[in-house]
Amino acid sequence: MLSLFVALTLMAPPTQTAVFAGGCFWGVEGVFEHLKGVQSATSGYAGGTAPSPSYEQVSSGTTGHAESVKVVFDPTQISYKQLLMVFFQVAHDPTQLNRQSPDVGTQYRSIVFYANDEQKQAAQQYIAELQAKKAFPKPIVTELVPLKAFYPAEDYHQGYMQRHPYQPYIVYNDAPKVSRLQRSFPDLYRDQPLAVSR
Repeated sequence: MLSLFVALTLMAPPTQTAVFAGGCFWGVEGVFEHLKGVQSATSGYAGGTAPSPSYEQVSSGTTGHAESVKVVFDPTQISYKQLLMVFFQVAHDPTQLNRQSPDVGTQYRSIVFYANDEQKQAAQQYIAELQAKKAFPKPIVTELVPLKAFYPAEDYHQGYMQRHPYQPYIVYNDAPKVSRLQRSFPDLYRDQPLAVSR
């Protein structure tokens, strides 16, 4: 039985992790939950100094953290470049400095947290591509920051968009992002989002 487990483990494709910050994590997580190849999307906090911060601490703007989403994905099904494309074109507006739609503060800033040099270079190249073709009417303000730590947010934030689809904030700010994902990336879109098991 153990040898079967080992064999199955060896056969399983290796996963990779990406972390993004782009405004309220409810909508960013909700978008990534609809992508083929994404195995989990977790709302949390990254980029600050306080260890294991609470939502209230991060919301105060004093910890340096940004609301972030950790995405675990299968690179044989979806590439890091494709995740970047969705992040920049669908999940948020990379030209808004220290805010995103109605949410204002450094905790809502736009960041790509890179796990290694490969991710850093991919993000640099993609941002350069977007700027070269003037994809946005204003400059991209997204920060590129090495990932030092990621702290999962409280349970009530996880899968928030799925569990509260008719909440006014979700209806107005986040549901349109999922519709835009379906229109812009139909080959990557999956209608049934990841199950919320937390």
